[in-house]
Order: sequence, then structure tokens, then C-alpha cells
Amino acid sequence: MILITNPLEKPLATAAEELNFFAPFEPSSKRHGCGIPVSAVGSLFQKHTTLKSFKTLGVREDLIQGLEEMGIKTPTAIQRDAIPFLLANGKDFIAQAQTGTGKTAAFGIPLLMQIDPEAREIQAVVVAPTRELAKQIGKQLFRFTKYCAQKIFVEVLTGGDKLDRQIAALQRPTQVVVVTPGRLLDLLSRTALSLDAVKLLILDEADELLNLGFRKEVAEIFAKTQGRRATWLFSATIPAGVQKLITDYMSPKSHSIKIDQQHVVNRDISHRFIVCQVREKTNRIAGFLKNQGEERGVIFCRTRAGATKLFEELAERGHRLGVLQGDLMQSERDKVLRSFRKGRFQFLIATDVAARGIDVEGLAFVLHHQLPDQLDYYTHRSGRTGRAGRTGVSIALICQQERADIAKLGQVLGLTFVEMR
Repeated sequence: MILITNPLEKPLATAAEELNFFAPFEPSSKRHGCGIPVSAVGSLFQKHTTLKSFKTLGVREDLIQGLEEMGIKTPTAIQRDAIPFLLANGKDFIAQAQTGTGKTAAFGIPLLMQIDPEAREIQAVVVAPTRELAKQIGKQLFRFTKYCAQKIFVEVLTGGDKLDRQIAALQRPTQVVVVTPGRLLDLLSRTALSLDAVKLLILDEADELLNLGFRKEVAEIFAKTQGRRATWLFSATIPAGVQKLITDYMSPKSHSIKIDQQHVVNRDISHRFIVCQVREKTNRIAGFLKNQGEERGVIFCRTRAGATKLFEELAERGHRLGVLQGDLMQSERDKVLRSFRKGRFQFLIATDVAARGIDVEGLAFVLHHQLPDQLDYYTHRSGRTGRAGRTGVSIALICQQERADIAKLGQVLGLTFVEMR
């Protein structure tokens, strides 16, 4: 749905200045979303007509404390359906869900509740397609366990980090490893770790694992964890390659759920667009940034060249910003992200692939220099804001001929896009 707003009116409780492209957006740190139904396939599926809490889902109180400190107080659709099944059954499980649906807690909480903290061996392996996503998952698991009386030790093992440090870390008790495929196999070849005691294998963003060329490595990881009790697979899409993984390595009786596209996007995010010519976009963005005060955000571009060009144009105007794009070496990417997290610059320009796994707290807005090529990229982009109970705004700059694209995006995702004059 598209609404065209008249700046002379104040619809509902929305202030007129919120509809001004150049006005600062003021996020709220207290508002939380409500529960959303999920469509599912599987013997345990039931329609959710009432809001559920983590306690009613069977989550331990110490883990609930960790969730609440992170601002996660109400289970999302995937969490409501996945957590009870994985706690009660824990067998092979398939979830088709986009970024931003709360997947990490959906598998992370049941994983942590099935770990024996007194055992030194690795009991669970989480495989992620990128270094950034693996680190994000590791950080989330660590924060979930903040109030656990018995500590659960999680190691993140990815390429780009020093091997000798990872090997040394694995000499300590380690119950969970979060890995990228190549680094895990490298460490296995050096006998730096053993997967003999692994009970759970979790693949996050399975479709992206295959898109990045990890088919052979994933097959080898399956082969090296044959003693596992269960495999949990999460994927935004189920193309032929992912379906083959399911057929070859998972039970034909695997429990499956699917989150509707309309239940993916965070309802704490306002979605807006402004129509302008391509040559006007840099001026529009510069004017918006100038009026944001101390608020921080991310600007997405479709191409590496576009991201670099916009960075140079905005830097010339005195804006404190960084750029994250595919031509950067891993060490350079790490430096940019570290600087952004520490607040050394206010705004980040990024391409979709380079921004995979970005997890920075307190971002007030996302700007789209162009609409993304893929639908799930819009969800991923906008999901960088409106996190942990805060509200955020996602603004797309489009040309006149792209109005139909915005209308289609709103229809598929169940969003109301507000046009800003």
C-alpha cells in the first residue's frame, strides 16, 4: 500500500516534521512489536491467536533475563513456532525465513538449553556463510547466556582471523563453535578440534552458503558430523541445491515451517520513499544527513562503484562516514566496521553483499540510494534499524518510473509506504 502525505496535515499521531525528508528522525527506545501469525507445515503447526511469552514457550528464566536485557521481550513468529518444537523434540528441522525474523534466538535458545556445560567437548556446530554473520551469531549466543549460572563456552572460527589464536582458544573447554566452512575444515585438517561429540549441526542461511560456492565444504561437514542427533537448517529460499542437501542429509520426516513474506519485516520500522531524479539523489541524501544531529544510519547502494562514488561526494561535503564494499580486503572491512561500531564516524555506505551480517546497535535510519535487486535484500537492509525495541525509518530514493516497484514491494511484504514530498 502507498500513502501520499500532505505536509499540511498531521495524520493520526505522526508529526508533520516526520514527513519532511530533511527533518531528523527521533527513534523511541521503548516501543515493542506485537506477535504475528506464522504459516507452517508440520505436525505441530497451530494458528497463534494469542500472544505467547518466552516463559510459556519453555525457555529457562536465566536465558529470558539475557533476552530481556537485549530488548527481546516478545517472541517473533519463527521463535514461537521453532522453540517449543526444538525443545520438546529437537530432531531434524527446516525453517524458511528471511533475515530479520529472529532466527538466531529461534535456534540459539534451544541449542543452549541442550548443551551440557560440564562436558568439555564440542556439542554443537553452527555454520554461517560469512565471517560477519558468524561473529554476529557468536555475539548473540554469548549475550543470551549472560545470566546462566553455568557458563557455556562459544568460539567463533572464521577466515581472516589468526589460526594460531584459534587453535590456542580451542584448548580451553568449548561446547559450541560458530564457523565458516573453510576455516572449520582447515582446523580439522590440523587436528585442532574434534567433532566426535557433536549432537547438533545448524546451517544458517543455507542458500547463501551454496551461492558463495561452499557446496563441497558443506557436504564434507555433514560427513564429519555423522554422529549428530539432529540437523537444523535455516534458509531464506529453498532452491534445488538446498533441497538436495535436505534430501541427502536430513530425515524425510523433518519438521518444517515457513514464514510468510508479509510477516518478515519489523513493524517498528516506518517505510517511506521520495521521488527524485538520479542527479538529485546526492543532494537529497546530503540534506537529510545534515539534519540528523547525532543519529546514525546506513546508506545502501547496489554497486561497488556507486558506493565509492557516493562516499567521495558526501565526504567532500564534510560528512563523517565510511564505506563498505566488495573490493576491500578483509582487514580493511574489519577496520571500517570496528570504527563504525565505536562511533568514529556517523554514517556508513554499504553494498548489499558487503553488508551481510552487519550488527550495529542504535541505528536510527536506513537510506536506499537505489532499490535492491532482490526482495530479501530490502528486508535485510531495512532490518539494520528498528532493533531491540527501538523504532527506525527506512527511506528509498526512487525515480518516477519506479513507483510500480514500490507498490509491488509494499504489496508483497504487506507494508505501507508513505511518499515524502
